[in-house]
Amino acid sequence: MTDFQRYAIYWAPEPGPLAEFGAAWLGWDAAHGIDREHPALPGAPRPVAELTDTPRKYGFHGTLKPPFRLVDGASAAGLHGAVERLAASLAPVTLDGLALHRLGGFLALVPTGDTAALEALAAKAVQDLDPYRAALTPEALMRRQSARLTDAQKALLDRWGYPYVMQEFRFHLTLTGALPEDEARTLEGLLAPVVAPLLPQPFVIRDICLFGEAGDGRFHILHRYALSG
Repeated sequence: MTDFQRYAIYWAPEPGPLAEFGAAWLGWDAAHGIDREHPALPGAPRPVAELTDTPRKYGFHGTLKPPFRLVDGASAAGLHGAVERLAASLAPVTLDGLALHRLGGFLALVPTGDTAALEALAAKAVQDLDPYRAALTPEALMRRQSARLTDAQKALLDRWGYPYVMQEFRFHLTLTGALPEDEARTLEGLLAPVVAPLLPQPFVIRDICLFGEAGDGRFHILHRYALSG
């Protein structure tokens, strides 16, 4: 865990049909560190490789603590220990299920039902691991601030290094980049029957994963930690 430029805490599906779909759909298998061939999707508005270009490098995941660089003096081994302790303090979270939705122009899988326990889990990950997060560089901060952020989101960016955490958090597994309305509508109709048999009901989060960003920008699953609190 010493050759990665950033780290993140994500949820990723355990090996199985949903994980296989996600890796193939995005074209990147973060568990094995290999490219995957995209599935054919007749009627898609563009090649799947184009539709998934933006989220590909991150792998198929739901963010809990967004990517961050290690603060000076911290080590990857120390971070591993901290995530291990965090997972040991957290209980599994059960939600009603996952569903395909459009979120702000992109397609994603989102949890259904009461998400309060999941939001609390993510908030604890953001807070407890913050001592390992280096402050954003001025360039990165400027890029983030140039987005259309609310005052609340700007405050979260200043405090936690990311605007969509805590009360602004919404768990999702990204499937595409931003799409025009007509493309998003078409793709949603095509993908719905493909993903329907893969979506868990209930949706249980039993573990969390430490991901690392390699020098080429691709994220890899470094370790999976069972929630045993």
